Amino acid sequence: MKEACEAVGLPRATYYYALRPPAPAAQRRSPRRLDNAERAAVLEVLVSERFCDLSPREVWAKLLQEGTYLCSVRTMYRVLAENQAVRERRNQLRHPEYKRPELVATGPNQVWSWDITKLKGPSTWSYFYLYVIMDIFSRKATGWMLAERESATLAVKIIGESCEHEHISRDQLTIHADRGSSMRSKPVAFLLSDLGVTKTHSRPYTSTDNPYSEAQFRTLKYRPEFPDRFGSIEDARGFCVKFFDWYNGEHHHTGIGLLTPHQMHSGQAEQISTQRQEVLAKFYRRHPERFVKGVPVPPKVPEAAWINKPEEKSDAA
Repeated sequence: MKEACEAVGLPRATYYYALRPPAPAAQRRSPRRLDNAERAAVLEVLVSERFCDLSPREVWAKLLQEGTYLCSVRTMYRVLAENQAVRERRNQLRHPEYKRPELVATGPNQVWSWDITKLKGPSTWSYFYLYVIMDIFSRKATGWMLAERESATLAVKIIGESCEHEHISRDQLTIHADRGSSMRSKPVAFLLSDLGVTKTHSRPYTSTDNPYSEAQFRTLKYRPEFPDRFGSIEDARGFCVKFFDWYNGEHHHTGIGLLTPHQMHSGQAEQISTQRQEVLAKFYRRHPERFVKGVPVPPKVPEAAWINKPEEKSDAA
C-alpha cells in the first residue's frame, strides 16, 4: 500500500494514517461540546417553573441580561431535543376536538337549520343581512328576516317568532347552526333554553355540517333575477318576499321527491305521491310499449333527512 501511495503521488504519511487505529468515540467528541453535567444544568433551567413556558431564545436573552451565559440558543434546542422536551415543556394552546354533529329528522319541525348571509347593498362594502330558518325535513323556510346589521338581538327575535308561528312545544325541536357570533351568543342560548329547544353547532370551517342552509342560499343567489346589488333595503326585502313565496310554495325540490316545501311540511307527500302514481299507471295502460322497465313510478319521497348520517358499519371481518 505504501508503494501504491507513492505511485499516485500521495504523501507517505497517508499510508501510516491509514494504518492508525480509529480513536475512541470519547476522544472524537468536539472540544466545544458541553459535558454531561453542563447539559443537565441547561435542561434543569429550561424545564424550570420560571422558564418552562418560554422559548429558548427568550430564556437565553433573559439569562444574558442577568449576567448568566449557559450556552448558545442552538445548543439549548439540542438539549431539549435529546430529552424530547422541545414541545412538551411549553404551555401549548390545545384546540378542542369538536364532535361531528349527527342529526336526523323524520318529520317537520324536528330539526331546523339557520344561518345568516350577506346581500350586497347600493355601494361598496355596504350589505344587508338575511336571517333564514329552514326545516331540514321539508326544506321549508319557517322564518326569515332582512336587517341592516347582524346581532344576537335580531336572532332572538326571528327564532322566537318562528317557534311561535310553528307552535313549537318543549323538547320537540333541535336548532342547528354554524359557529358565528350570533349563533353562539348568550341571548340566543338563553332563549332556546327557555323554549326547551336543543341547539347544536357545526365544526369550525366545515361547511358540510350545515348543508341545507348553504344550499338554500345558493338557490337564492343563483336565481336569474338576483341582482348584483340591491338599491335599498326595501328593494332587497321585496325580492326576498317573492323568493320565499316561490321557494316554499312553487319550487319542486329534488331533495324531497319533486314536492314543494309547503307540500312536504303540511303532510301532503303521501297523497300527492299516490295521485302521481295513478296518473303514471293510467298512461302506462294506454302506451305500455313506451316503458321498457314496466310501470313508471314517481320520485321517491325521503323518509328522513340527515345532517351527517352515520356511516354504515360493514359486517365483513
